[in-house]
Amino acid sequence: MNRKITRIAITGALGRMGQMLVKEIQKNKKTCLTTAVVKKNHPLIDHDIGETIGIGKIGILIKDTLDIKKNDFDVLIDFTHPIATLEYLKYCNIFKKKIIIGTTGFSDSEIQTINLYSKNIALLISSNFSIGINLLCQLVEQTTRILGDNSDIDIIDFHHRNKIDIPSGTALTIGESISKVMKWDLNKNSLYYQKGLTKIRELKKIGFSSIRSGNIIGKHSVIFTNSEEEINITHTAFNRKSFAKGAIQSALWIILKEKGLFNMKDFLKNMF
Repeated sequence: MNRKITRIAITGALGRMGQMLVKEIQKNKKTCLTTAVVKKNHPLIDHDIGETIGIGKIGILIKDTLDIKKNDFDVLIDFTHPIATLEYLKYCNIFKKKIIIGTTGFSDSEIQTINLYSKNIALLISSNFSIGINLLCQLVEQTTRILGDNSDIDIIDFHHRNKIDIPSGTALTIGESISKVMKWDLNKNSLYYQKGLTKIRELKKIGFSSIRSGNIIGKHSVIFTNSEEEINITHTAFNRKSFAKGAIQSALWIILKEKGLFNMKDFLKNMF
């Protein structure tokens, strides 16, 4: 096999993102899929992943564990669950593999663990791999510098009914970007709306609202409102291809890194 081809392992291979990643990896001439992992005791173990997701046989069988003996990948792309991600990260650390993490919902202590692993291996973590949403973050930072002191700021995220974390990881990432510009503590300067009587809105607060409905792929709006005007910056994802392509491009980028913790901002600096 041409070693210029980046060998990719996918965990959560039968999830929404996992299936899209498999399809996009097969289309990309610079990548090949070597491993497809699902949760333990899944009924489709040892089935061909390509045939299972409707693209025809590709010769890669579904497994419920990373094969330590074969160890046949360069980069792992993980969109699963924090507990599972940390287990896969431990494996990558042992075998010096790169990892792209799209999982969200990590606790502060789990983030610290991820930071420790980055001292030994290269990893890129992002709540959203869409080029568009990352450009939105840059626009939001610029708007915050100009209007942040005299505006109420709200973030609204829309996702499908099966998404379990509220707010979304992307919404929190946007909030962190705003907080960094304003020199706020996101935990102290966040406002989460709920039923009941409220007092007058405090200043220096980022309001978060979430909608979980139907099959919405992902939509994020950031609204700056003051007494004279309102600015609404919105990104809408029509399908998961943008996320999958961004994750794959990140994998091709991180293969050149020896170690360190990176994000999509680091990736975009070198892309454009």
